[in-house]
Amino acid sequence: MSKHRARQRFGQNFLVDESVISQIVRAIDPQPDDNMIEIGPGLSALTAPLLSHLSHLKAVEIDRDLAARLRHKYDAAQLTVIQADALDLDFNEFGSELRLVGNLPYNISTPLLFACMGAADQVRDQHFMLQREVVDRMVADVDDSAYSRLSVMLQYRYRMDKLFDVAPTAFDPPPKVVSAVVRMVPLPQTRTRAVDEALFANLVQRAFAQRRKMLRRALGDWTSLIPWDEIGVEPTARAEQVDVAGFIRMSDALAQRLALSDSMPTTTNA
Repeated sequence: MSKHRARQRFGQNFLVDESVISQIVRAIDPQPDDNMIEIGPGLSALTAPLLSHLSHLKAVEIDRDLAARLRHKYDAAQLTVIQADALDLDFNEFGSELRLVGNLPYNISTPLLFACMGAADQVRDQHFMLQREVVDRMVADVDDSAYSRLSVMLQYRYRMDKLFDVAPTAFDPPPKVVSAVVRMVPLPQTRTRAVDEALFANLVQRAFAQRRKMLRRALGDWTSLIPWDEIGVEPTARAEQVDVAGFIRMSDALAQRLALSDSMPTTTNA
């Protein structure tokens, strides 16, 4: 087949450095019976070494030309090629103990991380290569300038470790940024969870939407409903100063107050 030209609309940067490929595969440590899905296999730089360890691999590829190449190169008994946009897939449909891996396109990395979070109960672990700036945000601690909504939402659901950086020269064409590999392991069912997870997500989003403002200003009409002294969070703090547990306490207290206000009878004048 002719040489494939990287397509910018798909954010294609193909991994070509053999030492980096080996390092990633060692970090993943694939075992024969793993239920593994590779997102964005591209020219199969990771696919081939993964298949040398696995009985079977599923690969999600949006580019129809690359999907065709994969089907031509590998037997269907080894590799199931799913030609689709990973953002459109429900990973819950692929069974339990999922292991997700991939060099994620930078242009969809954040929405894809949130999409994968919806299947976290079915996932054993995830190993992704992303833009280093995104990985730094994912693993950032409180009071770090990189600490963000992404940090809180992912740390609420996963234990994450930044493994190593990958230079632009490891790719063809080389991206303009440094990449990094991250390991994500879903936290157990026994983890501390918010009473209302949708409210928790809304609270975190609202707090970081105006991250330079104190929480009492950023949260608007919710501010008066939160018993700040009881939950141990200062209303004068900024979002980047509150850890995940603090956001859970804020959310739970807010959920309780909102439920009370909804249950109070309304009065009308005769």
